[in-house]
Amino acid sequence: MRRIRRRPFIAGAATLAGAGVLSAPLVVRGQGTWPAKPITIVVNFAPGGLTDGIARVFGEYASRKLGQQILIDNKPGAGGNIGAGLVARAAPDGYTFLHTVSGTLVQNRVLYSHLGFDPDKDFVPVSATSSGELPVAVHKSLPVNTVAELIDYARTNKVSFGSWAPGSGAHIVCAKLNELYGVRMEIVHYRGEGPMWQDMGSGSLQAAMGSYQALRPLLANGTIRLIALPARRRNAKFPDMPTMSEQGFTHAAFSQFGWLGLFAPAGTPMDVVKRMSALWVEAADSEGGRKMYDTFGLHEKPLTHEEMAADYERLKARMIPLVRELGVKLE
Repeated sequence: MRRIRRRPFIAGAATLAGAGVLSAPLVVRGQGTWPAKPITIVVNFAPGGLTDGIARVFGEYASRKLGQQILIDNKPGAGGNIGAGLVARAAPDGYTFLHTVSGTLVQNRVLYSHLGFDPDKDFVPVSATSSGELPVAVHKSLPVNTVAELIDYARTNKVSFGSWAPGSGAHIVCAKLNELYGVRMEIVHYRGEGPMWQDMGSGSLQAAMGSYQALRPLLANGTIRLIALPARRRNAKFPDMPTMSEQGFTHAAFSQFGWLGLFAPAGTPMDVVKRMSALWVEAADSEGGRKMYDTFGLHEKPLTHEEMAADYERLKARMIPLVRELGVKLE
């Protein structure tokens, strides 16, 4: 069983419906017009990362269309389980949603002995936004430019590798490198990307993996260097950066995909689910959404409720076996 080291907080697109239809009041059986009061979106990670950013920009767009305030409530902790548990227990009335990484409802079911919620029974998928290609970066003090060079360096030097949560894509990539190539990089788990990149900036962390937007300031000032994309394809923000597969690392763990998911408590009226789904998809083509996509280096449009439900099953089939291979159990 591997020991988990943690760090504390630091603190024109597809049109699903006409704009008039999306802005019109929605009458929900048994509860009148929706929304009749502010809506809360719980983000189960700290501010400053991709999950938080998408929730705020897309939530602002949905708020304007619905004519009702949308509040973002950050509830990080326990790999996202704290925030997810709050939403699982919330009333299914359309006034509480969860915005999370796919790992919360996929990987965590393997990692944690007790979640406090049932990932499949307590939530209904609303919409999903691709998390994009998440680069592996090293601190400028490391004399490495490729994954092979990182492995060679780690054979004779201490390397700590940042992860935004246990069972995350970063955790899987580092653990599989350790296993396959006989190195012992130390995996350091944070509660979100913000604190992780702060430690990279200070030099107390040697390597990490995460979103383009969150790492961009460190890349711009030369503090970090990108060495690979553990993804299925390259990213236009750094077109010359090869994938791990292109560098000869072809295990499935090194070809990551996932999304940021908007979920509602199970039992939420389907009319509400589909309205929020349509707004989330439409938000990607708003002025703020386009800026967000450019900032984060994203290029795939959000999934509808139906598309997300199907992709959720594919993601579980791919990721659950990889997480089981980690051999990690958390309380």
